[in-house]
Amino acid sequence: MKCSRCKEPAQIALPSHHAGFCEPCFLDFFRRQLERGIRKQKLFDHSDSILLAISGGKDSLGLARELKALGYNVTGLHVDLGIPESSRKARAVVEAFCTKHDVPLEVVALEDEGIPIPDVKRRIRRPVCSVCGKVKRYYFNKLARDRGFTVLATGHNLDDEVARLFANTLRWDAAYLSDQGPFLPAEDGFARKVKPLWRLSEYETAAYCFFTGIEYHMAPCPYSEGASFTRHKKLLADLEDASPGQKLSFYQSFLESGRPAFATSEAEHGIALSPCTQCGYPTSAHLCGVCRVRDALGSPDSAHSRESGA
Repeated sequence: MKCSRCKEPAQIALPSHHAGFCEPCFLDFFRRQLERGIRKQKLFDHSDSILLAISGGKDSLGLARELKALGYNVTGLHVDLGIPESSRKARAVVEAFCTKHDVPLEVVALEDEGIPIPDVKRRIRRPVCSVCGKVKRYYFNKLARDRGFTVLATGHNLDDEVARLFANTLRWDAAYLSDQGPFLPAEDGFARKVKPLWRLSEYETAAYCFFTGIEYHMAPCPYSEGASFTRHKKLLADLEDASPGQKLSFYQSFLESGRPAFATSEAEHGIALSPCTQCGYPTSAHLCGVCRVRDALGSPDSAHSRESGA
C-alpha cells in the first residue's frame, strides 16, 4: 500500500478516510484534523489560556504535545485519584511528560481533598465510575475558574464522544444531548469546555503517540471492569469495521441536526442553578454532588443515606 499523499510506502491504513499514510504524512494528517476541529467549532485561538486535563493516557498526552507544538498557551492539570499503584504510575507518566515537553503542570490529589476514589468505592452505594467522573469534572472546572484560564480542554476523542452520544440516545437523555459536543460556552459558573480531538479516533491518537515516541499510561483503571461505556465502544467499533466512516458521520450529523433541536427544548425546560452553599459550585440542589460525597465520607453514619441523592 502506498501513502495517499506522497506515494511512498504507507505505514498506517485509515479505512474511515479511504487513505493510508507514511509517518510524516500521517503526522501532517493528524495536525490538520486537529486544526480543522478547532477551527470548525471555534474552540479557541492563540490568545486563550488553556487548562488541559491530562490523565496520563495517550489522548491527553498526544493533545498536549500537539497544542504545544502549535504554539498554544497550555497548562496541564492532573487529578491524582489516590488509587494504589495505578494513580502513582499515571502521575509519574504525566510529570515526566510535562517536564520533557516544558508544559506547566498543576496537580490535585484527591486524598488531600478528603475524597480519594478507593474510599468512594468502599463506602458510597453508587457506580464508582459515575462518582469519579463527577469529582474530576468538579476539579477541572474549579481550577480553570479559580486560576483564570479562558478554556478548559479535555482529551476526549471521537470514539469517546460517539459512545457517550450512543448511551445518551439509548436513554433519550435530553439534558445531556442538549449540551453534548466539542464546545460548551462559559456560563453559570462553568468554564468554557472544549474537546479538540473530536475528529480523531482512538486508533489515530495511539498511532500519533507511537510515531512521536510518547510513553503513556496504558493500564486500565482497576475499578472500571464491567463499565457500560466500554461495551458501547465495542459495539460501535464493530459498526465502524463494517462501515468505515460511520462514527464521524454519525457524530457530525448529530452536531448539525440533533443537538440544536435538543438545545432548543432544554432552553425552554432547563433547571435553574444556584451556588452550592458549601463550596459555591453551580448546582440544582442545596449542596453540590461533590460536597455531598465529601460529607458522606467524613461521616460513617451518613455515607449511604446522604449520597443516595447526589
